[in-house]
Amino acid sequence: MSAALDGAPPGVAAFDFDGTLTQGGSVFEFLIAVAGRTRTLSAAASLSPRLAHAALVGGAVADSTKEQLFGRLLAGVPVDRVEEVAADFATTHLRRYSRPEVRARLDWHRLRGDLVVIVSASPDLYVRVAGELLGADEAVATRLAVSGALLTGRYEGANCRGEEKTRRLRKWIEHSGGAAGTLWAYGNSRGDLSMLRAADVGVNVGRLGRFGRLRAFPGLEDTEADGVG
Repeated sequence: MSAALDGAPPGVAAFDFDGTLTQGGSVFEFLIAVAGRTRTLSAAASLSPRLAHAALVGGAVADSTKEQLFGRLLAGVPVDRVEEVAADFATTHLRRYSRPEVRARLDWHRLRGDLVVIVSASPDLYVRVAGELLGADEAVATRLAVSGALLTGRYEGANCRGEEKTRRLRKWIEHSGGAAGTLWAYGNSRGDLSMLRAADVGVNVGRLGRFGRLRAFPGLEDTEADGVG
């Protein structure tokens, strides 16, 4: 039943990508697809102390460390080549790592008439393709800067994580005209905390459930809608 038919105005459903719509992360495997396994492992090894620290503290440290890794592997790479890799990568990654129960909830929102948007800290080069494959209305993700026809290895703007996710989601809602109904948000990690707090209904789809960082939010099974849970 659509939102219009059940009397509720269409809302917005915002989904994180890594760990939410899919199992685990995607960035490292994407870098391997672009730069090769040997170069990627070598770059990660050279940044290993910072990567370990970033995993513990998150925040600005994680943002800058990820950008450093991008700089070592993506700077100077033709953007058209990366776009080709990204299209294949998105298709393969979704086929291998999609979480059926979260995908079912996304499909429920589409059938209900809600606007569906993916909000991710991963590069929009492949998150946007994944959004199209999933039937989302939009994908809001970390943009990578381009100079001429080459990637610079730096962000264009901020890494789409934490408060930046919420800011960009609100901006998109404002421009899409989708603010009349309920705002749902689905996430699995501390990078999604701001977005879930900003939503009318924040849903924790983390594997740790009530033991994870988003334990204050209900899970899929606690937010059943029209038999979907």
